[in-house]
Amino acid sequence: MAEANWYVVHTYSGYENKVKANIEKTIENRHLEEEILEVRVPMQDVVEVKNGAKKNVQKKMFPGYVLINMIMNDDTWYVVRNTRGVTGFVGPGSKPVPLTEMEMRPLGIKTENISVDFKQGDTIAVIAGVWKDTIGAVQRMDYGKQTATINVELFGRETPVEISFAEIKKM
Repeated sequence: MAEANWYVVHTYSGYENKVKANIEKTIENRHLEEEILEVRVPMQDVVEVKNGAKKNVQKKMFPGYVLINMIMNDDTWYVVRNTRGVTGFVGPGSKPVPLTEMEMRPLGIKTENISVDFKQGDTIAVIAGVWKDTIGAVQRMDYGKQTATINVELFGRETPVEISFAEIKKM
């Protein structure tokens, strides 16, 4: 099976989130979950000063661009290229060029494979971070972001929380 790489897609400025939503909907409709693994609009925290008040806001790192982790083949290329709002892949001519590991590192995208001793359904304990000492069952695992989603009780109801693999240990 071919290897998935990160590619950069150029979009109309301001349409990044719409393109992300459209691609994710197409992935679901065409059952391409195994070929197009993740769609991201990289964001960064910025402090804005308005009327003398500081405010933390999230801004797009690269306006007009969306990152896609996918296995490049004719189907995936066609789906992404023909999504409304996409103007094309970044690369010479019409040939998409995957991002290198050096280019992905500052974006917070981890490429090294991490092995964990727990799986979906296992009971885990959170050993660090704001949810330290919380116990829950793993509902979902995202190896790309290296996170697990567990349900915690918050205000009397079950709430899904995403926690880094590094902050978890198996019970």
